[in-house]
Amino acid sequence: MSGATAAEELYSAIEESARMVDAVCSRDKVWPILTAFGEKLPTAMVVFSVLTGERNAGQLDFCFTIPNGTEDPYTHALRHGLVTATDHPVGSLLADLHAAGIDIAEHFIDSGAASGFKKVYAHFPRDLQKVSALADIASMPPAVGANLDLFARYGLDEVAMFGIDYRSRTISLYFQFAPDRRPEPGTLRSMLDEIGLPEPSAPMLEFARKSFRANFTLGWDSPKIQRVAFAPPLGPGLNIETIPAPVEPHIKRFATSAPRTYSGERMNLFAVKWMPAGEFLEVCSYYQISPSYEPVRLMAAHKEQA
Repeated sequence: MSGATAAEELYSAIEESARMVDAVCSRDKVWPILTAFGEKLPTAMVVFSVLTGERNAGQLDFCFTIPNGTEDPYTHALRHGLVTATDHPVGSLLADLHAAGIDIAEHFIDSGAASGFKKVYAHFPRDLQKVSALADIASMPPAVGANLDLFARYGLDEVAMFGIDYRSRTISLYFQFAPDRRPEPGTLRSMLDEIGLPEPSAPMLEFARKSFRANFTLGWDSPKIQRVAFAPPLGPGLNIETIPAPVEPHIKRFATSAPRTYSGERMNLFAVKWMPAGEFLEVCSYYQISPSYEPVRLMAAHKEQA
């Protein structure tokens, strides 16, 4: 399949998914992204995602992988007019991560169906990084260093993925858990209380304790942790009806019926997120899976060990 054909088919799937969840889809925002990275799309992992809750209604995100051996995706996005150059440290952070010599397996591009290009992720599951080492990178938000004691108290040490949100000027640290070191519900409750996030529900704490990764969002303007997310292992056959959270009917339809290119059981990922506005569930549906995609094998292994 050519990149142009893959882009057209993916755009149609994004449009269909947006209609399914009553979300806005702007071709003017989506199409430039698909054409800029089109040659990578035939073999990319592609994921669609939505958040529960009224405040998140009308939004659909899509994310796809970019393999190594290609131009730095932020530089590529700049060159294609997807993002505006800036003197803010957010603009040099990805280059600084590369300069640190981290063995980055691949990048992800994350975008909104209505808003366009948003984030770049650097994924390094074979070269886990100490959060204290990442804090020393010159362009890193000072908030990372300011929270090292908190991370240490809760056993958050090794980072497997790093996200940069160019629109909100925030970063996300994805901490990796070994199967025997996943946090207990009481530990999670204490951590969220210390951070100052809303009181979690007991069922969602129990759901979150199965997580293989935790995601913390921070910015440059404050030492405060803005958001925390926990994601149990992805896999086929996950049933959204078993999730202990309110899920709107249209999101349930999305989780079970969103467009996909592969046969067999559907691949989903459900993550619980705590923000100042409350507790939410992120529902991810995998549109396309690359047979050689390393993270799927890693996550499947974690699922088997759970």
